[in-house]
Amino acid sequence: MVWPLSLLAFKATAHALAFSRTPWGRGSTSKDGKPEEFRENCCQSSRLNPLFRRHVKPKKQHEIWHLGKVVKKLSKITKCDQVVDIGSGQGHLSRFLAFGLGLSVTAIEGDRHLVDMATKFDQELVWALEKEQARGAKDLGQISLRGPNHVVGWVNPQASWQEFLLPAQRERDTAHSPGAESCPSLEASATCNSPWPQKIIPPSAHLGDGRDVAEAGKAGGKGPGGGSCLVPATEEHKGCPDALGNRGVGCIPTGPHPLYPPSQPRAGNPLAEGRVLLTGLHACGDLSVALLRHFTHCPHVVAMTSVACCYMKLTTQEEPTPPGLVAPPPPSTHWSEHGYPLSAWVASLPGHALSYKAREVACHAAEDYTLRLRKESPVLRTHCYRAVLETLIRAADPARRRLGVQTINKAHQLPFEEYARLGLQRVGLDASVPLDRARVEAMLAQQQNVVAFFSLALLLAPLVETLILLDRMIYLQEQGFHCEVIPLFNPSFSPRNLVLVAAKAALDATLSTLAGED
Repeated sequence: MVWPLSLLAFKATAHALAFSRTPWGRGSTSKDGKPEEFRENCCQSSRLNPLFRRHVKPKKQHEIWHLGKVVKKLSKITKCDQVVDIGSGQGHLSRFLAFGLGLSVTAIEGDRHLVDMATKFDQELVWALEKEQARGAKDLGQISLRGPNHVVGWVNPQASWQEFLLPAQRERDTAHSPGAESCPSLEASATCNSPWPQKIIPPSAHLGDGRDVAEAGKAGGKGPGGGSCLVPATEEHKGCPDALGNRGVGCIPTGPHPLYPPSQPRAGNPLAEGRVLLTGLHACGDLSVALLRHFTHCPHVVAMTSVACCYMKLTTQEEPTPPGLVAPPPPSTHWSEHGYPLSAWVASLPGHALSYKAREVACHAAEDYTLRLRKESPVLRTHCYRAVLETLIRAADPARRRLGVQTINKAHQLPFEEYARLGLQRVGLDASVPLDRARVEAMLAQQQNVVAFFSLALLLAPLVETLILLDRMIYLQEQGFHCEVIPLFNPSFSPRNLVLVAAKAALDATLSTLAGED
């Protein structure tokens, strides 16, 4: 078959204008697209210590190992004392950064349930380490017993950096952990997640009272909220406290968190005096924008890494509340920017707007879809199912467009009637209305056309993502900062594989080498 020259030119132009998605100097992949680290076991990364693989899917294992190494290198280069993980979820990245790489980490997540799960997994890791030590395991290496400090809070993308860092005094007065009353020694403070800089404690080390560090971690003082020792702001650092550990106006609290009582402040606030690195792994929509804004405005934040996702949830002038976006608190009166565009230069360009559909397509990956096409996967049927369902939804209620339909498991294995029933129920429409079978069958017969259309759209997906990331790079450069976009993950395994790295020091040559193999 001879492809039209116009189509070949369209494909070549789209590829030439988009950022490369091929990781630099990375090993080979298997036929199913999985990275080399999963060659021996398709579910367990050979790079990651088994302690960090528990509760973690293979894709996430791949991501936290590679991003964790970049964060570690960047923190060393920029001499950062603290790492703040924005949108930390169940804490998989934070756990690896803190326990595995010895970094001092504050993890901020808006979902209380996810924070509880993260705290539980942290404790399980300590117990597992204790068991490994008891049986004389020799392959544990150096694992820090200072885990991440988990904070429940919503990071307001429209807050100023002062609001983002300002602690809530009333919470320090009313909510603190009895276990946080004191951290008697540097060694013991490792068991209560103190944000002080500390050395990595070898697994075989013992505390002064004869207990090993794993036992101390198991028995360490934790409050009812699952958190640990946090140092409050001292008066001399008013306005720039240990900020991201304590929740302020810009990080809206959703539940209590144990803090030192104000009567027992510690001299020398580490975050106020130190250097902070912000990171976010697949921070959704405007959350990745919040990370960039706080990097540019806060003098204590000197570096950042951002892996974005869910571009269709970015706020724009045309769509200030995109479909599927959870409504944020009322915006600050002094901040009016949207999630796209960020840069003044892009905002000045005529026709710079990106539609919801364009931003939604940018969340898909051509690599995975190419594998499905080559295998003639039955999963391709799902695209046609969803297109027909959209037609049914709009016929029932023309005002309902682009509704977020909760994933229907194994949809391609269902008869369309069952898929339609489940889909209509998920969007609140009457699923008992009989379908026009002849019309539905005629639409289902167009599956090849739907696949062809989606394939053409996917050709533009990397280009749209490039436009969004270029806007962010230009924004950072307008503020006078150095940045680089690095293809970090295997794109067939982790579709959103581009990490935006930035620093406030002159690190142009260094930034491009961060993703190299160890």
